[in-house]
Amino acid sequence: MQRRTFLKALSAGLALGSPINRLYAGEATAGVPDLVAVKNGDPEALFDQGIAALGGMGRFVKKGQTVVVKPNIGWNAPPERAANTNPRLVRRIIEHCLQAGAKQVYVFDHTCDAWRDSYRTSGIEQAVKDAGGKLAPGNSESYFQTVAVAKGQRLRAVKEHELILQSDVFINAPVLKSHGGARLTVAMKNLMGIVWDRGEWHANDLHQCIADFASYRKPDLNVVDAYNVMMRHGPRGVSTADVVNMQSQLLSTDLVTADAAAARLFGLEPDTVGYIRLASEMGVGRGDLENLAIRRIVL
Repeated sequence: MQRRTFLKALSAGLALGSPINRLYAGEATAGVPDLVAVKNGDPEALFDQGIAALGGMGRFVKKGQTVVVKPNIGWNAPPERAANTNPRLVRRIIEHCLQAGAKQVYVFDHTCDAWRDSYRTSGIEQAVKDAGGKLAPGNSESYFQTVAVAKGQRLRAVKEHELILQSDVFINAPVLKSHGGARLTVAMKNLMGIVWDRGEWHANDLHQCIADFASYRKPDLNVVDAYNVMMRHGPRGVSTADVVNMQSQLLSTDLVTADAAAARLFGLEPDTVGYIRLASEMGVGRGDLENLAIRRIVL
C-alpha cells in the first residue's frame, strides 16, 4: 500500500465509531474496573489518570518493597520510532512506585539489539536515572534461572531473569506495535524479554509458547503504551512513517484483557491474534471485553 493510502486508511480508522475507537464507546464503570482505557493526553497524564482509576499505585506497591518494571527496550531506536516503550511513561511509573514507598525500582530487558545501545537510544536509560530507578542488564545467561511452566502445552520450562524471581512487585509495560511473526506485540509477548532462551519459542509454535508462559508468569500490573503505535514493519520499524499518534494507554491486572483491548485499539479482533485466543482458551485471563468492567477516560 502506498504511504498516502496507508495514512488515509489509518485516519479513517481513528474516526469516532471506527473499530479502533470502539474500545472507548460505552457507559462509565463504577468501582475498581477490570480495564482502564485512557486517551487524548501525554504519557504522564494518561498514566496518572489510569492508575488512579485502578485504585492508585499504593494498591500494588507497599512501603519497602522491591519493584521490577519491564518495558520493551529491545531495539536501538529513538522514541519517535515507537519500537520501544515511551521513556516518559517509564519515568512516570517509577515515580509513582517510589512515591508509594518502594525501596527500589529496577528496569531491564533482554534486548534484541546491543543492550547498552538500546537502553541509551530508546531514552529509557536517562528516564530511569531521572526518576531515581536502577537499570539492570539482561544480556548474560548467568542472570537467568530455570523455572517450570506447569500448565504449558509446548513450553515446559524456561530460564527467567532473577530480578523477576526476587522482587515483590512486577509491572509489565509493553508498547503496542505490529509484529511480523506474532502479528502484535503487547503484554504477553513483552514477557519474552524476561527469559533467556526465547529463540526456542520461534521454532516451537510461537503463539502457543507465548500463551504457555503467560499461564506461569502473571505481572501484578500491565500498562500498555499506545501513545505512539507502530502500525507496520514491526517489531523494529523503518521510520516514523510507520507510526500513528494514538495518545492512548491501557491498564489492567489481567494480561489477556490488556492484550485483547490493545488488539481492538489496533483495529483487530482479539481472536485473530493467535496467542490471545490461545491464552483465553487456556483460562490464563479474560478476553471477553463485552463482559468486563471497563473505565473509559477521555482527557
